[in-house]
Amino acid sequence: MTGFEKLCEIVARLRAPDGCPWDREQTHESLLPGLLEEAYEVVGAVRAHDAANLREELGDLLLLVVMQAQIATEGDHFQIDDVIAEVAGKLVRRHPHVFATSNARDTGAVVKQWEAIKRKENKAGGNYLDTLPAALPALMRAQKAQAKASRVGFDWTDPADVIAKVEEEMRETKEAISSKNSAAIADEIGDLFFAVVNLARKNKLDAELVLQAATNKFVRRFGQLEKELQAQDKELGEVDLAEMDAIWNAVKVDANSKD
Repeated sequence: MTGFEKLCEIVARLRAPDGCPWDREQTHESLLPGLLEEAYEVVGAVRAHDAANLREELGDLLLLVVMQAQIATEGDHFQIDDVIAEVAGKLVRRHPHVFATSNARDTGAVVKQWEAIKRKENKAGGNYLDTLPAALPALMRAQKAQAKASRVGFDWTDPADVIAKVEEEMRETKEAISSKNSAAIADEIGDLFFAVVNLARKNKLDAELVLQAATNKFVRRFGQLEKELQAQDKELGEVDLAEMDAIWNAVKVDANSKD
């Protein structure tokens, strides 16, 4: 028995009538929060370059995949072997440059080929972007939508056009705020976000990672601001914005001098 087969056997045993009450109660839906959490913990381990933690988190994620498949098996929908066969077949079909006679060699050509094959497979499924996962985080979904549109030629070629679009959306956002129309404000801020994501993509940056880094920087500097206040026997919420802003600017200057 392979390690994977042993894992599947353990999960089936946990779900058995005489198994674990908690595991027996789980459904496809109840496992979703944990699935998302484990996926993000995998991301965290990769970003931390922590191989030992990555090994552990990949195991936790795999467990939830096996659990989902086991629940499907119990409902006579499919088995884990069907999941494996489907993804293996997809990989072979979508890599003809490896398993068949396609001449695609560089990354750009391979990605376009993948999209073309995917469109043929989903021909009856509706429009090109209908396959875009609705459950993705907003920034990631926006960037994926833009990247997919780019692969069929719907994209700016000049980065200056992207910057102009961001500036246009900022002007429209200011106008919406002046109008005090909440629906228009929400709409324009959404367009501004979308344009900024596009700016990140055109600079070969991942919008999700860029924002995460900016948030981490804010959290780090805010912590330094709080420490400075504590050194002065002051607490957050007890000082005005002007004083906090002065400390913030000093923290920022200090951080920039160390970079």
